[in-house]
Amino acid sequence: MIEILATWFGQAVTWLVETISSLGYPGIVLLMALESSFFPFPSEVVLPPAGYLAAQGRMNVWLAALAGVGGSVLGAVFNYLVAVRLGRPLLHRYGKYLLIKEAALDRAEDFFRRHGEISTFVGRLVPVIRQYISLPAGLSRMRLDRFALYTALGAGIWCAVLVWVGWYVGMQATALGGLPEQEVHRYITRVLLVLAPVLAALVAIYVIRHRRRARLDRAA
Repeated sequence: MIEILATWFGQAVTWLVETISSLGYPGIVLLMALESSFFPFPSEVVLPPAGYLAAQGRMNVWLAALAGVGGSVLGAVFNYLVAVRLGRPLLHRYGKYLLIKEAALDRAEDFFRRHGEISTFVGRLVPVIRQYISLPAGLSRMRLDRFALYTALGAGIWCAVLVWVGWYVGMQATALGGLPEQEVHRYITRVLLVLAPVLAALVAIYVIRHRRRARLDRAA
């Protein structure tokens, strides 16, 4: 089973390299928009091939990353607008079947109103969560301009990392005639291990500053 999945993944990456090469930057925008919306299309198999093509001189590494950010924002805004238009009515109607109580929903929305910026930024850097962080933002009616800004900031870091991984691996393996998937996975895993404590420290700093500000407000 593992060998079958590995073979399928290798074929998928090869297909993506050729697809991105033929579609160019609009193809990256499209695929990343899908990745940021409801479709389970991981960015880990979109942007490293773009970086690999940049290593071959067939793309520009900065434009590839920028296209990735643009697609991420488009897909995230789509999810946001869906949540704004349909989220509340659907949850009020069917939430009881999902064991979602209205009081819990109100608390979640209140939390996102107060901490939407940091949640959006950090969420864009966490696998799986980044696809769905737009939904609570839309439910809580977070300001769209701020949502788009913090989405772009978080997505910018993630896209730059993935493009760099593809470029670096491509520069090391140009003689192999293809993108080595295992190397890509290895470097992405290393990046995630580095990002985890950085994000934890960032959240800790935010919590400390928020509590300090709350104490000063109460004292005033």
